[in-house]
Amino acid sequence: MAVRLDELAVPVVGAPMAGGASTPELVAAVNRAGGLGFLAAGYRSAATMAEQIALVRELTDRPYGVNLFVPAPPGDPAAVAAYRERLRPEAERWGVALPEEIGPDRDDWEAKLAVLLADPVPVVSYTFGLPAPEEAAAVRAAGTFQVGTVTTPAEARAAEAVGMDALCVQGPEAGGHRATHRVEDEPGAVPLLELLPAVRAVTTVPLIAAGGLGDGPAVAAALRAGAVAVQLGTALLRADESGASAVHRAALTDLPETVVTRAFTGRPARGLRNAFIDRHGPYAPPAYPEVHHLTQPLRAAATRRADVQAMHLWAGTARHLARTGPAADLVTRLWRSAQG
Repeated sequence: MAVRLDELAVPVVGAPMAGGASTPELVAAVNRAGGLGFLAAGYRSAATMAEQIALVRELTDRPYGVNLFVPAPPGDPAAVAAYRERLRPEAERWGVALPEEIGPDRDDWEAKLAVLLADPVPVVSYTFGLPAPEEAAAVRAAGTFQVGTVTTPAEARAAEAVGMDALCVQGPEAGGHRATHRVEDEPGAVPLLELLPAVRAVTTVPLIAAGGLGDGPAVAAALRAGAVAVQLGTALLRADESGASAVHRAALTDLPETVVTRAFTGRPARGLRNAFIDRHGPYAPPAYPEVHHLTQPLRAAATRRADVQAMHLWAGTARHLARTGPAADLVTRLWRSAQG
């Protein structure tokens, strides 16, 4: 099933939002609108990813994508231990135990690649880095269109060199994790509309624009800046098919601002600013996924008590523009607005 981004009826990609927001139903809804829906395989096992792919295939006969997290080298154990001690009083307050040992976690990378080579999907995208050249070559040989997520021109050059067919250019306005290729890198602050031409200057592959695209004028501006399609994430969090919780949906309009923090996972991520971020963000080490696993009991407890001051509530800068309703209708209306 050949994929060309410039031939999408509606040049909109549904962002792969790991953690449950990107459901098979949301993928199919974006497809119905004429766009390209994406599953998020991050945090899932290879078996669960395969189950999700099967569900998507039951819901749509159009091309779709699957996003993978590229594994990172281990973080500094001493820094993780120090952060554990900082979080311990909070854990005791809420009656949860923090993990004392955190083993290696490659997010089932090798098993996921094996599944996608044995039973290829139309599109695979990568976040947090790039596959090895031999891995990219194998996926390409399986007939899959590959997208590398980049945050700088240097990352874009690396992605083109390894054979990516397109690049998702993520600006600082994006919600959720910044896709920097190294955990320790501080994410850039160059706005998306300036980052797009900077990336275009170093590569000729098609570009997908991501970050802060919540209305028609923003989408139109991104396309004028050199993108062939735009990626919507936060804009679809309140859609009927989204897997976002009711608390998360409400917080998009209830909490006043977003901020980039390492507090919850050790990687920079934009979320709704709350007390947990203010207390712990400055002390969180650049260790992913170790910090993600370390804070998991705290995040789960906060979710159980619906405590927005302690939950990780990812959101982009345009979160106030997110609307409710069927995702296909939201995508259609946004695209019509972008057309003027």
